[in-house]
Amino acid sequence: MRWADRIGRRVKLRDLHVLQTVVQSRSMTKAARELAISLPVVSKAIADLEHTVGFRLLDRSSHGVEPTMYGRALLNRSHVAFDELRQGIKDIEFLADPTIGEVRIGGTIPTTAGFISAVVDRLSRRYPRIVFQLLIGDSPALYRELSERNVDLVVARSFGRFTEEAVEFEPLYDDPYVVVAGAQNPWVRRRKIELADLINEPWALPPPDSLVGSVFLAAFRSAGLDYPRVTVVTFPHVVRNSMLATGRFLTVLQHSVLRYPAEHPLIKRLRVEFPVTSGPMGIVTLKNRMLSPVAQLFIDGAREVAKPLAKRKIVERHLR
Repeated sequence: MRWADRIGRRVKLRDLHVLQTVVQSRSMTKAARELAISLPVVSKAIADLEHTVGFRLLDRSSHGVEPTMYGRALLNRSHVAFDELRQGIKDIEFLADPTIGEVRIGGTIPTTAGFISAVVDRLSRRYPRIVFQLLIGDSPALYRELSERNVDLVVARSFGRFTEEAVEFEPLYDDPYVVVAGAQNPWVRRRKIELADLINEPWALPPPDSLVGSVFLAAFRSAGLDYPRVTVVTFPHVVRNSMLATGRFLTVLQHSVLRYPAEHPLIKRLRVEFPVTSGPMGIVTLKNRMLSPVAQLFIDGAREVAKPLAKRKIVERHLR
């Protein structure tokens, strides 16, 4: 109890905030400037924390100020404390006015441009004062942002790091990869196509040694084919979409990109099977973390938007 009393009396949230800022900026001088306080005040806050815990929290190096292992341990716990306080303030604001708030959502470029945008559009019509912060990245980066509580939730596939025990995954819909072309491409009018028929066509695809490219490579190989001789090597799907508009190129996209936020008039799915196994898309959240009411609103909205895709999958199973 004595130690608990000592912590309760001496550890101040303001000092923890100073420590976080110093570590983020790698400099006490920069931290003082960012916090609009004097350098002696920053030094005293760090000294008070070190006196309370009994260990040195910061080291100076050629790269600037860095946390010791004790400092990093304290920071890891303080991230949770500040996040809970921030969520508490959000809850109070929401209780005072349920039509306002902020939610931070992570997603890849295709998912954010498609499905997430459709959810945001629906909710923003009902709650025009809610702010949606969209963070775009690849799966490892999104997992890191979620772990560090920089986003409230992530919309992603179930495979990869999102299967770890630290997170919850709620599947929403299946989102297969499909071969697509511009609406004027002659292949759009073909009723039945084999993947081998398309191998010599001009393709716009990511490099095969990339994360997404390796998935596509596995699909071609499972069909007994090599990776196509790609004419345009690029990652962003918006760039590949612009190539499709010429009517010549083919690419592979998530099916939801064609549907959300609205049916795409210039891109059509080809009637060809693309043999790749992909996990369902869903909501990823941290376990044992209470979400704000606004974040829960987004999840409820995502469930509603995903219903047509989920129903479509059920119908396809019956037809088979």
